[in-house]
Amino acid sequence: MNLDSFPPARRRGMIVHLTLIALLALLSTAAFISLSQAAVGPLFVAYLLAAIVTFVPLPLLIYRAYSLSRADYHLGRDSLSIRWGLRAEDIPLSDIEWVRPADDLTHPLGLPFPSLPGAVLGLRRHSDIGLVEFIASESQTLLLVATSRRVFAISPLDAQGFVRTFARLVEMGSLTPTEAQSVYPTFIVARAWDSPLARYLWLTALFLNLGLLAWVGVLIPTMPQVMLDVNAGGAAQAVPSTQLILLPLASALLGVSGWLAGLSFYRWEKQRPLAFVVWISGALSSLAFLIAVLFIISRPV
Repeated sequence: MNLDSFPPARRRGMIVHLTLIALLALLSTAAFISLSQAAVGPLFVAYLLAAIVTFVPLPLLIYRAYSLSRADYHLGRDSLSIRWGLRAEDIPLSDIEWVRPADDLTHPLGLPFPSLPGAVLGLRRHSDIGLVEFIASESQTLLLVATSRRVFAISPLDAQGFVRTFARLVEMGSLTPTEAQSVYPTFIVARAWDSPLARYLWLTALFLNLGLLAWVGVLIPTMPQVMLDVNAGGAAQAVPSTQLILLPLASALLGVSGWLAGLSFYRWEKQRPLAFVVWISGALSSLAFLIAVLFIISRPV
């Protein structure tokens, strides 16, 4: 089946997301470094909170930047396909009631919160057209695609070309009727959770990371120094034990990144073995961080 591709506007959204990622990564790194050098006390807690606040949004921003870079709207003879990260929607052309610019509405269309350039995503209810799901990158060039279930707000870069192609395909008629399909990130998580192996790997990685964080939290107040850094001569030297906090944080970053990467692979039947490879690697890396802490504290200061 021939498909006409109408990608969303990406440039402004990628600039905004990459700028935020770089800024938060810089602030998070600075907070982690300061945290590793601070003595246990109020300043240590302040640096820890700053590190968490600047670090937590990073996986979401990275995922949204990746989703935007791969996002697309495909018009085919039989259906409209929307692809946005882990979100996928296939709409038979026969199910589409109308397509029009959002500016044609009598009452303005409110945006989901929060919305950023490159990530206008979420649900809003409109007084005239009901529930609207936004799968768009920009709010200025929104097209509304109405079905009997809901209205989709999309933002193809060539909106006029999209409307012309849609009208032409409707006039030509469908060759092979297709079924409507919706895939949400939560659906993928639920489907993977039904797999005993995936569930075991997720819980193993989670408990290993929580155990690592709790263990390091107990060690820091009881051990003023540990042998961690290596000087220019290649010999280990004593450093404040607060530097141990970097290990559970690094383990958590790898764990979250691996979990998301595995979900991306799990969407497709042929790539599911890769998802399990990634999740196994994540559990093993968490175990490696635990062994690293055991090795560090076993060395005499």
